[in-house]
Amino acid sequence: MTSGLWELVLQGIWVTVQLLFFSTLLATAVSFVVGIARTHRLWIVRFLAGFYTEVFRGTSALVMIFWVFFVLPPAFGWQLVPMWAGTLALGLTYGAYGSEIVRGALGAVDPAQREGGIALSFTPWQRMRLILLPQAVPEMIPPFSNLLIELLKGTALVSIMGMGDLAFSGNLVRLALQESAEIYTYILLIYFVIAFLLTRVMRGLEKKLKAGVGKAPRKKTAAVPVPEGSGVS
Repeated sequence: MTSGLWELVLQGIWVTVQLLFFSTLLATAVSFVVGIARTHRLWIVRFLAGFYTEVFRGTSALVMIFWVFFVLPPAFGWQLVPMWAGTLALGLTYGAYGSEIVRGALGAVDPAQREGGIALSFTPWQRMRLILLPQAVPEMIPPFSNLLIELLKGTALVSIMGMGDLAFSGNLVRLALQESAEIYTYILLIYFVIAFLLTRVMRGLEKKLKAGVGKAPRKKTAAVPVPEGSGVS
């Protein structure tokens, strides 16, 4: 490929990385807010969170992108740029899957831990912040890692809006070269490298978070002075 075509691919990589970053931020926020809401003591909060989860898990991400980009503008009188339309659609869709990860991890915490927080007169927020989340978050990392890889692959769907991501750029190069095998082989390898790097980062994060779980901080003990003439040296 010529340098101009490679520059087009590099621009596509940058757009994909930006979209992945923003979508991940939104999906993470949605995952924790909705996931925690699904454990709330009020049934109406649980119902609304569950309704959101079922709606977005039961719809296609591709159709959601179409809906956000083409249906919302006439309805509300404003137009989202492709980057933010893709971020909104992917973040809300994959956040619904992430909320189930959060809910499941919180539910897996030993009930005795909750009871201990109640015995210490902790508020619900204190129990969540000081007891439940520190134990649940490390268990969320492996499924979140899988979800992140799925989100990476889902970014290719935004090419239907004409957004210049990696998939869209690859298609333009294919049309210019009239050759599919070479460019799509490169595209596959690029997606694989990005996914591999993300996996390694998430594994490192998992090890770091699990390293301190269940370990009490070491207490420094002062040296005990030995009386002279005791025979201990």
